[in-house]
Amino acid sequence: MTTDRAQSPLRVVLTDLNATVVESWRAAFADTPEIEIRHGSILAEQVDAWVSPTNSKGRMDGGTDAAIKRHLGAGIQLKVQRQIRNHYAGTLPVGSAVCVPSGAVTPKFLISTPTMQSSAQNVSETLNVALACAAAFQAVHRQNRLAPGSIRSVALVGMGAQTGRVPARVCANLMWTGYTLFNDHHFEDDDELRATILAQLDDIEKAPATTRVRITAPAARSRSGR
Repeated sequence: MTTDRAQSPLRVVLTDLNATVVESWRAAFADTPEIEIRHGSILAEQVDAWVSPTNSKGRMDGGTDAAIKRHLGAGIQLKVQRQIRNHYAGTLPVGSAVCVPSGAVTPKFLISTPTMQSSAQNVSETLNVALACAAAFQAVHRQNRLAPGSIRSVALVGMGAQTGRVPARVCANLMWTGYTLFNDHHFEDDDELRATILAQLDDIEKAPATTRVRITAPAARSRSGR
């Protein structure tokens, strides 16, 4: 299946206020020079879409979510929760994401993807970071299919590294996994995305914290098999 990603490379910015997360990204993405890594606030990034780690109800009441809601206005939470109601019966599963117009010039879109079901949940023993990051990038695919070229640049923070208590290096490696899967495959179905990731990462907790895993995409629709 063809994707817009092949026609127009996506500019990806990783930015966080936590210096340890930033240094962990630099290690995890050392062989991925196209990724821009910064120590700073996502609110300063001039990109088409911001990605915000959220909870399954889309309550923007803490961390990056709260900062974005203050910046864009309370209406952004209403938009996110309306999408969650309309498409997910009010609960957005980990491994899914919604993309909504922000109402601002920058960013034009907000992508919300849950790293946890409820607010302030410890997800350090889960694969939620990989699931959330992959889902966010798949939301970019879907938006660009609806409106080609509408998202050409995106910024993300360290998912789960603060409220979710995921160690910085683990967070960075799981985000690398989500990014490389974005390059390799366009999932039409969130269930397939979750199943693919969980099947291949189910024993990663036994590996050293520095271990990165590149997901093997389903052969039937992988870009390499076109």
